[in-house]
Amino acid sequence: MVSTSVINICLIAITLLANGINADSEFVMRELQVDMEESNSEVITVKKEIDIEIKDTKETKYEPNWASIDSRPLPSWYDEAKFGIFIHWGVFSVPSYVSEWFWNYWQGNSPHPDVVKFMEQNYPPGFTYADFAKDFTTEFYHPDDWAELFKESGAKYVVLTSKHHEGFTNWPSEVSWNWNSMDVGPHRDLVGELATAIRSKTSIKFGLYHSMFEWFNPLYLEDSSSNFTTRNYVTQKTLPELFEIVNTYKPEIVWSDGAVGPVEYWNSTGFLAWLYNESPVKDTVVTNDRWGNGCACHHGGYYTCQDRYNPGKVQNHKWENCMTIDRKSWGYRRDAKLEDFLTIEDILSTFASTISCGGNMLMNIGPTKDGIIAPIFQERLKQMGSWLKVNGEAVYSSTPWRAQNDSLSEGIWYTAKKGAVYAFVLNWPTDNLLKLGEPVSMGTESKVTMLGWANALAWSVSGKEIHISFPDATVSELPCQWAWVVKLQNFK
Repeated sequence: MVSTSVINICLIAITLLANGINADSEFVMRELQVDMEESNSEVITVKKEIDIEIKDTKETKYEPNWASIDSRPLPSWYDEAKFGIFIHWGVFSVPSYVSEWFWNYWQGNSPHPDVVKFMEQNYPPGFTYADFAKDFTTEFYHPDDWAELFKESGAKYVVLTSKHHEGFTNWPSEVSWNWNSMDVGPHRDLVGELATAIRSKTSIKFGLYHSMFEWFNPLYLEDSSSNFTTRNYVTQKTLPELFEIVNTYKPEIVWSDGAVGPVEYWNSTGFLAWLYNESPVKDTVVTNDRWGNGCACHHGGYYTCQDRYNPGKVQNHKWENCMTIDRKSWGYRRDAKLEDFLTIEDILSTFASTISCGGNMLMNIGPTKDGIIAPIFQERLKQMGSWLKVNGEAVYSSTPWRAQNDSLSEGIWYTAKKGAVYAFVLNWPTDNLLKLGEPVSMGTESKVTMLGWANALAWSVSGKEIHISFPDATVSELPCQWAWVVKLQNFK
């Protein structure tokens, strides 16, 4: 006969198993096992079953250290996506001058002379950066329109700034009193509205950028001055914000930035362990590598290493090239000139070199304070979309080939998928004849086509070269206007 105390022990154990075992419940379980071992064999059988359950749970649990966290497989959707859109938007969109670092350039440790002069000439004495917030009105922000534009671009994920280094949150954060988009400025939940629009109108993955530090937050400055021996800013601001955005908006990318300070100060590994083990997006979420000093290019779901990172060769870890259409800024600039913006040819060159080497490209736009995506950004997004409609086969779910670029002709990058090799031809070949030095025909079954072009392309072997005849056609007859993709089947 099993005693009442043992039955109670078993009920507690079953409850723990039903609710998931964490560090605390495992400790309780170990204590329970001692009592159970003193009971009869029937109870010991239950104990062994519980032991097995604990073991299985431990095998799928990520511990708060880099060895464990870095062992988590990257969710496959991210590598398959290849192309995402970055959005830098905040109070810095009001002055919209120089860059999104405007406040730091004005009142930071190394003021920018142009910014100081701009403020002296255009704003009265006593004007503060916080005074800009009331003009962050977003009256033309229509999230549904943004979602449709992003869908048209061919992007598979979007990353919005939830908070930049200025500290202003684009959602009604409970720990950013009177410095968030609901209390001042738009009086709207900018993050929530875009998340809803994207998920209701597209299949695009929604992600959030979050700056760990804030330039002028007193708590952060105090922690920094103590050489990060105190952690008041982290416990009262950073971690509560991260838990807020994950639990509220369930982003499938958490794009961290500005983690100036030791990993131990930020408790980054603790947060990531929670994110991967217990959060509502634990199975699908993807993270980057900016979680504290020394992390970039060493730890994280994928590596960004630095802005505009594009190594030109395959890496041993998944990586992302975050780049911006405006060469000089990530936020909107009112005084930008046409030549400051990348052309579609520039963008496709960067894109081809990035995905050929196994990276993703995260392309940035900066909306205005009114919530308008400027025509130049709209044009680039739509150009990407029209190009991807023709050439997406060579992009989405592709992998690097044995050679990333051609050994004979410049401006040629390769990808591979399902046994085919794809050559991205950035420049139309002279005399319509493309010469490639890398592909090798495997016999009479070899076939060469251009994506979007109805007929097969004539080709021949000349020594160790492959010569491909491009169509003799007008620009309007071609499948796209830039960066043509040649598909090679039965080549190695």
